[in-house]
Amino acid sequence: MKKFNPFSLEGKRILVTGASSGIGRSIAVECSKMGAKLILIGRDADRLQETFGQMEGSGNEFKCVDLTSSEDIDELVKLLSPLDGIVHCAGIIKRVPLKLISENTYGQLLKVNLMAPVILTRKIYKARLLKPYSSIVLISSVGADSASIGNIMYMTTKGGLNSFMKGSALELSSEGIRVNSVAPGMIKTNLTKSIPDEELQKDMKRYPLGRYGTPEEVAYAAIYLLSDASKWMTGSILKIDGGLTLR
Repeated sequence: MKKFNPFSLEGKRILVTGASSGIGRSIAVECSKMGAKLILIGRDADRLQETFGQMEGSGNEFKCVDLTSSEDIDELVKLLSPLDGIVHCAGIIKRVPLKLISENTYGQLLKVNLMAPVILTRKIYKARLLKPYSSIVLISSVGADSASIGNIMYMTTKGGLNSFMKGSALELSSEGIRVNSVAPGMIKTNLTKSIPDEELQKDMKRYPLGRYGTPEEVAYAAIYLLSDASKWMTGSILKIDGGLTLR
């Protein structure tokens, strides 16, 4: 007799954007370990190939797509078969103080962090490619609700992403489609390697658990939201922040 596992993704087909590095790469790899068939999306073919090489199982694929291009999204949607889940990981960080905010910097953050997942979700939904009882997961940030100097526009895009999540969760609930967000605190990735160790150690003291998170820990939260273990959960923001927001 096969052992029951509500966290299994066996047989589920899941699309992951931003899968070429960091959190997106870990989500793709860990989902493959749970039995999912993955479609990896990113702009860098070489880095997508690296992710692909770490995957388990068969039936996985990757596609180079610029999610700020409406034409690229249209071409992607034409190639997709029905999905059990989507994880929107693609995003950028750019610190810009209020006095230096311009239409260019705002537009770049808005296109990648907010409009890309909104438009991709809309087009996939309109094409009837979301199976009943499927799950959409948006990777947000605790920064949506926690102010820091120079982070106004990043906060704005992540706050907008959470609002989109709640609105779409309500609209899609009649079809059993669930929509949730994961809001990580600081995650240890290649980006943090450029920060002096002394600064990192000082910043980690803000976290009650005394360290930054790992991409795998965010991936496990995404797996929970994609799996049947969370099938009565929608419209929620799941914080993975080592206790940062307790203070």
